Amino acid sequence: MTEADCKLGDTGIIIPKGMVVFIPTYALHRDPKYFPEPEKFDPDRFLPEERAKRDPYVYMPFGSGPRLCIGMRFALTQIKTCLACVLSSFRILKCPETKVPLEFHLGPGLMIPKNLVLKYEERADKIPLK
Repeated sequence: MTEADCKLGDTGIIIPKGMVVFIPTYALHRDPKYFPEPEKFDPDRFLPEERAKRDPYVYMPFGSGPRLCIGMRFALTQIKTCLACVLSSFRILKCPETKVPLEFHLGPGLMIPKNLVLKYEERADKIPLK
């Protein structure tokens, strides 16, 4: 929510005090201007030297600035741990019912995929967890 009237550069647009502003992170994260071939799986785009080439406010899944999610580090640690455990025992495959590219239920918050159906296959080379 804006704390004061905010003029957007030379556009002539003024966001009035008290206006709630949503940043379209889904659209930013898939904009080819910032992420070439955004639908392609390319983990190298998050290497430090690649991140340094981009505006720091283009990829912000946890927000940014003074309202940055305080649980960010915990969430990232948890998801990495969980994925390592699951992927050490299973292969995750897309089922034919899943449409590519994904379609999403639209809303102001998290993007929830429609018809995302996955299959888990136990790995023959799984690592036993103790």
